[in-house]
Amino acid sequence: ILGVERTASQAEIKKAYHKLALRLHPDKNPEDKDANEKFQSLQNVFAVLGDPEKRAVYDETGSVEDAELLGDRGKSLYEYFRTIYKPVTEEDIEAFAAAYRGSDTEKKDLKELYTKCKGNMNLVFGMLMCSEPKLDSHRFMEVIDEAIASGELKSTNTYRKWAKKTATQPAPADPFERRQNPPENLLAAIQSRQKRMDSLTSALEAKYGGKKKEKNAMPQEPSEEEFEAARQRLKAKGKAKKA
Repeated sequence: ILGVERTASQAEIKKAYHKLALRLHPDKNPEDKDANEKFQSLQNVFAVLGDPEKRAVYDETGSVEDAELLGDRGKSLYEYFRTIYKPVTEEDIEAFAAAYRGSDTEKKDLKELYTKCKGNMNLVFGMLMCSEPKLDSHRFMEVIDEAIASGELKSTNTYRKWAKKTATQPAPADPFERRQNPPENLLAAIQSRQKRMDSLTSALEAKYGGKKKEKNAMPQEPSEEEFEAARQRLKAKGKAKKA
């Protein structure tokens, strides 16, 4: 594709790529319906041959798969990040949504997006995570109307039209119907882990800093096993509800 020998230097490969990129760019070939595909193929070729390490793997194996081109380096990175970050489950997502919806953080994000979108609530719902128009329109309207009344936000024609239409629709009986009971949610898990870290820090200070343990010390936080058991109970409840 590049028109160079297998033994070409990296400089020769780069020069051949630039020459072809100028000739095959879609802007220079408006009448060629395959121009985009040809240019993308050129990009893919250079992504491999333009990287000395990937080129060496390709010369040896003939493979262009990303995982194989990365070799042991890619496997090591994958294993490293898998040990740090656990897989996100459906229960984790639902738990996060339950903690986020109705929180001060959600209200802050809502107001910022309202300003950014100039009162266009359709755009706001498209950008605000965990939001659903059928569940959240009325409670969002209450938050925004209160902010407008206090002078924190400015009313817009777009918002007023949306609010007028929303007011004519029935409000949901329970806008937090997906909310799950704490502490079996992701936010509580994070807070629990932080508290355990604080407890550990306090214990170390007491041992090595000469501080005595306070009489009204906080009760011991749940162990990892207890936390996992709670998460499994949440998971079992979800399965039972689906059944």
